[in-house]
Amino acid sequence: MEILIKAAQLLLSLSILVIFHEFGHFITAKIFKTRVEKFYLFFNPWFSIFKFKKGETEYGMGWLPLGGYVKISGMIDESMDKEQMSQPPQPYEFRAKPSWQRLIIMLGGVTVNIILAIGIYITMLWYWGEQYLPTSEVKYGIVADSMAEQMGLRDGDRILTVDNEVVEDFYKIPAKIILDDAKTIQVIRDDQPYEIQIPQGYIGKLLKHQSAAFIMPRLPFYIGGFTNDSPGKEAGLLEDDRIIGVNDSLLLFFDQFKGALENHAGEQVKITALRGADTVNIDVTLDENARIGAALRDPSSLFKIKRHEYSFVSAIPAGFNRAFAQIGSYWKQLKLLVNPEVKAYESVGSFISIGNLFPSVWDWQSFWALTAFLSIMLGILNVLPIPALDGGHVLFLLYEIITGRKPSDKFLEYAQVVGMVLLFGLLILANINDIMRLF
Repeated sequence: MEILIKAAQLLLSLSILVIFHEFGHFITAKIFKTRVEKFYLFFNPWFSIFKFKKGETEYGMGWLPLGGYVKISGMIDESMDKEQMSQPPQPYEFRAKPSWQRLIIMLGGVTVNIILAIGIYITMLWYWGEQYLPTSEVKYGIVADSMAEQMGLRDGDRILTVDNEVVEDFYKIPAKIILDDAKTIQVIRDDQPYEIQIPQGYIGKLLKHQSAAFIMPRLPFYIGGFTNDSPGKEAGLLEDDRIIGVNDSLLLFFDQFKGALENHAGEQVKITALRGADTVNIDVTLDENARIGAALRDPSSLFKIKRHEYSFVSAIPAGFNRAFAQIGSYWKQLKLLVNPEVKAYESVGSFISIGNLFPSVWDWQSFWALTAFLSIMLGILNVLPIPALDGGHVLFLLYEIITGRKPSDKFLEYAQVVGMVLLFGLLILANINDIMRLF
């Protein structure tokens, strides 16, 4: 069921993005009286799920959900319609329009993607507001997984700065470390300031780690609820108890508690807990997974979460700021792809990786946040100067505008083929990476 929910969210998000992107090309073509022959959601090799014609344009839905397209008359695109290009140019064709109009048509999809992301962010901030965990509030320090420990972090470290810069939102620290290729992390360890030198080449390892959760806030174990047939509840533990020990060992934090139970599956252990002003000791027989069947209290009750509510007017500049920040962040991610030391290409993913970004339960806030980010990603990728992408067409149009010479149709055909080969190669690499990660 979780896979179906993620797949449904991915499919809906892609549908929205493709329709808006192609609409950008469609509407700008119409503005300049350029004929649009087809407008398709998804690709339709051999057959379409449905199609209909209105005016001069055929609208339809393909069966291959790898994108979508508009077919503009007189344009060399992925359809490679050489027969049409061999005919004399017609006034309604793309190739008959001035270069500046063709440039606007080609940038239409990217422009609409960015506008869509800004609109989503404005609406989200207005409707849901904004909240985050300030780094200064992570008062118990962090839990460092094995990757973070190899980097030099330790459980209980309180992060102050990264490269001597304060990161206001705790959950943005991993992105700061990776995208800015951070060299140092300043922490408080054992009540003393300490500086961690990040080993050279470690950013690539973090990318392969495929998780931003290599550091998490350290939490005391306040019981927030119980599972069905919970051994802890049957033994007498209560909600809001704070567990502080196992078998007379003092364990103040949840990560310590989990580690202490690992080798005691099915055994009886003595749990020490604070209940109000009292200390209680309760014998609990663990289940076959070495668990007591208790859940953590909502972490937001342990920290001062920063919240910001927006009026519609104040959400507008905030939405623009968030979109531009995401654009800058994604450019940094693309730069990692060409860094030979980082080898970020080994972490490139396809639809499996993108689908896994969505939560396993339907959450509209997460859905729209990811859709806005994917809209920015689609816009930036499309503007890259690669033949077969919008950016490739833009590159040749800029050359034409600057030099006054238009590349030949034969050159554009060859460039389109080269671009498609590159894109298919990247798609194959991304799918191979995803498959290897599954195993």
